[in-house]
Amino acid sequence: MKPSYSYQHPPSSSKPSSVLPYKTSNLRDYYKVGRKLGQGQFGTTYLCVDKSDGKEYACKSIPKRKLLCREDYEDVWREIQIMHHLSEHPNVVRIEGTYEDALFVHLVMELCGGGELFDRIIQKGHYSERKAAQLIKTIVGVVEACHSLGVMHRDLKPENFLFSSADEDAPLKATDFGLSVFYKPGEMFSDVVGSPYYVAPEVLRKHYGPEADVWKTEAGIFRQILQGPLDFECEPWPTISDSAKGLIRNMLNRDPKKRFTAHQVLCHPWIVDDRVAPDKPLDSAVLSRLKQFSAMNKLKKMALRVIAERLSEEEIGGLKELFKMIDTDNSGTITFDELKDGLRRVGSELTEHEIQALMAAADIDNSGTIDYGEFLAATVHLNKLEREENLVSAFSYFDKDGSGYITIDELSQACRDFGLNDGHLDEMIKEIDQNNDGQIDYGEFVAMMRKGNGAVGRKTMTSSLCVNLGDALRAAEN
Repeated sequence: MKPSYSYQHPPSSSKPSSVLPYKTSNLRDYYKVGRKLGQGQFGTTYLCVDKSDGKEYACKSIPKRKLLCREDYEDVWREIQIMHHLSEHPNVVRIEGTYEDALFVHLVMELCGGGELFDRIIQKGHYSERKAAQLIKTIVGVVEACHSLGVMHRDLKPENFLFSSADEDAPLKATDFGLSVFYKPGEMFSDVVGSPYYVAPEVLRKHYGPEADVWKTEAGIFRQILQGPLDFECEPWPTISDSAKGLIRNMLNRDPKKRFTAHQVLCHPWIVDDRVAPDKPLDSAVLSRLKQFSAMNKLKKMALRVIAERLSEEEIGGLKELFKMIDTDNSGTITFDELKDGLRRVGSELTEHEIQALMAAADIDNSGTIDYGEFLAATVHLNKLEREENLVSAFSYFDKDGSGYITIDELSQACRDFGLNDGHLDEMIKEIDQNNDGQIDYGEFVAMMRKGNGAVGRKTMTSSLCVNLGDALRAAEN
């Protein structure tokens, strides 16, 4: 397994005592820790079993003695926030919980028992070009989602993609966000991080952005990355299609601005395989979530605001970074011009009228701007609604008298509290009220909250990508 590396911060006298901003329970009160599954640069991963139901998970334990300064503690906290930020994506390893004690920080994650993509490539010996293209399409989707949500992975390689099971058709999932960072469009980075076999040339030159996640090479290390020509003469390249080689040439363009984007790769004939290619770049995560929020009824909008305000710091850290990206004057509110500029920077081509409509939908209290709470409500991933405690909490907020029902009077009062117009509430209740008793019970509320949430967050912006081609195509067959 090839190592990742990063610049080590010098020791600091201001080293904090904990990574998490809150106290947690003891990991072993809830989980039985078993055999070692893997060893990384900063932590060891173990099998762990939930004592309550016997379900198996993976636990990454990071020894705090390896965290030498404040920046190292902040790096681990950012990794946790990023995993929560991305955890609703079907091809990202889901984080279940975080624990901290005097010696370790523990990240409990879904267990992917199928092993690394790297190992499966070695085990199989070869992939067909078609199978390699299918894997790449999945990886493209993950990186596209990362960039859409303002995250640069910075350590993409076959070792950091896991299969959920040993099955031949098991889903592939991205993991290890230890070197990942939040970024803003146009922001440049200078710290040299990644893995030697996969690092992009601009990273070595210490001036790079998200395009670095596109680069993929096995041809050589630093000198070859910076200067060496592409070699399509040695095996197995003579047997590989011109279409595949053409795609690779464009993905390995040393100029980040000329390198293929995710959209261009997804439209490439080698990836498309007789299916219709997307005819335009996909929406950014912010834009697609704002669009969906604008179509919701008043109760659902208010409920999302209630839920968003109760989410933990680690769950909303990523959305906080997106808010800061758009709120360029750091006023704590997003104006129309800031929203227009922010959406333009992530690839949106909406008209001013369309942006104004989204603005009005997210501006729950009709103040003319979007505050932080409103932004969270409008952009939180709706899959978080599946958690029962969030639904119970939101229902209880509206059911002021604890009767088990939300009445029209309670709904009208909530609208006034949120600055919403309380007109047409009777029509809205009729749509939600399945047994026609004139009020909303908990089951009806849950059905309304979960309706139409299945595809949220799947549409994401055109962005750079990393494709782990080298190992798969080295042994590919026509």
